[in-house]
Order: sequence, then structure tokens, then C-alpha cells
Amino acid sequence: MKLFAGNATPVLAQRIANRLYMSLGDATVGRFSDGEVCVQINENVRGSDVFVLQSTCAPTNDNLMELVVMIDAFRRASAGRITAVIPYFGYARQDRRVRSSRVPITAKVIADFLSNVGVDRVLTVDLHAEQIQGFFDVPVDNIFGTPVLLEDMLAKNLEDPVVVSPDIGGVVRARATAKLLDDTDIAIIDKRRPRANVSQVMHLIGDVEGRDCIIVDDMIDTGGTLCKAAEALKNRGAKRVFAYATHPVFSGDAPKNIAESVIDEIVVTDSTPLSAEIQATGRVSQLTLSGMLAEAIRRISNEESISAMFNS
Repeated sequence: MKLFAGNATPVLAQRIANRLYMSLGDATVGRFSDGEVCVQINENVRGSDVFVLQSTCAPTNDNLMELVVMIDAFRRASAGRITAVIPYFGYARQDRRVRSSRVPITAKVIADFLSNVGVDRVLTVDLHAEQIQGFFDVPVDNIFGTPVLLEDMLAKNLEDPVVVSPDIGGVVRARATAKLLDDTDIAIIDKRRPRANVSQVMHLIGDVEGRDCIIVDDMIDTGGTLCKAAEALKNRGAKRVFAYATHPVFSGDAPKNIAESVIDEIVVTDSTPLSAEIQATGRVSQLTLSGMLAEAIRRISNEESISAMFNS
């Protein structure tokens, strides 16, 4: 087994390597003078079980091209099996056509891109839409970041907690989290989204007065939804508001939105790096997926069950 990484998440890559008691593979991933991706594999991988770690986070297109070119390099170097480890799968929100509008299904395009270049398997975390697994012509393991986040929730000594879904679509996730927290209550934020990255909180369903609220989601982008949800909860008497999300996208006005929000703390994972601006808000804590991903990689390499990681 060999583990290589692109430039998207170097800290996470090293943490995973440390968990596996191995060194990262020797590869040069850079740019030519005109900006094209340049990849050189500097060690023998013939017949090896190769894992390529690369989140397709911002800069999304650059990181995606690094991943694709690396996979091609390993295929041409006669790697025995190539698994793309993509902690954050970019373009996952473009998974369908809405009302037959003239738009692409870009998640399918990316899946075809990776399948056609020669990847044998994909390992990812909390896909925004689970049906994206069906876009691939190769096996996809979509593991859950909830166990990592749950450990932090349980350590907070929450008072009469209630799990909050920031929209109707997240109710299943909220219910699953609530069940793991001694089957606590849930609340739902009913909102309208007039256009992309713009949301308006409309109505709160559930009792939050005097309680610690835990907003759960798969990702935080501009933070508009999250901050308005936190404001609605505080206006209805919530004692404290925490937010948990696997993927810290934090684009656009996210630093400003978070800095000015009433939210007490945001807890995310290291599926993507945090910018200096986000760290400067002092409201964001980051947990690591390295242990979970290392175990999943080990199981894939040894032909063991991935689902067994989440059965207990």
C-alpha cells in the first residue's frame, strides 16, 4: 500500500500517513510556467495498491486537475489499483437539473471524468447528495463524519440539548444525530432560498427556549443560512447555539457573516483547510478526519468491510 497526496490538504495527508505508520509517497505536484499541472511520480508503484488523497475544494478546478493528472500518472506507471480519497467532493451540489432548466449535471461530469481516467475506487466523506455514488462506474465508499463530530458534542456538557436541521432537506441527518444523543428532540428551520447562496429564515418548528441548540449540516458555504438560523434560535430563547458540519467551505462573505453572528461556536473537520480570515473570527474549531480515513484506507487495502466501521 502506498499513500500519495496532492496540494489541497497537506496537513490532513500527513496526519493520515502518521496514523498508518507510513511515509507519504514521493511525488512532485506543481505547475509549468503557463499554469498547467505538472506531476512526476518519483518512486516505483508497479503493482502497488495506491491511494491518492485530494479534496476538490477551492481552488476547485486546480485541485481537481491535480487529482485527475495524478491518477493518469499512476495508471501509466502500472499501479495495481488506484483509489481516489476525496474527503470533500466539489461540484456535489450540481447533482440534478431543477425544473428542466438548461444547466449541466456537473457532479455526473466529474464522476465520468474520474472513472474514465482510470480510477478503480473512490473514498469520500459525507457527499452532499448520496445519489452521486450512482454517477460513478466504479465502487464508491461514502463514509460519515458524524462520529468525529459526535465525540465533540458529547464532551460539551450540553444542557437540555435539541438538534436543529437548518432546512427541511437536513431532517434525516438531524434525526440520526439526535438518536445518537440519547434520542433528544429535534427542531427544524423552514426557509426559502431565492437564489444560490442567499437564504431567508422563515419559520422555526420545535421548542428551543432555554436549551442548547446543535445545528447540524454537511457543509457551511457562505454561512448565510447558518447565521440566520442561529439568530432565529436565539430570538426564540435558545440558551447557546453550536453548529457542526463536516465540510468547511467558507466562501464569499463567510468570515464577515460568522464574525458578526450570534452563534457560540462552529465545529468542522479538516476535509478542507481553514483560511486565515476564518481562523481570525475565533469561532471555528476544527477536528480531524485522519483517524477515520486512515482506518477506511486500511480496510480497503485489506479487503475488509467499510460499513462495519459504523455498525456499533
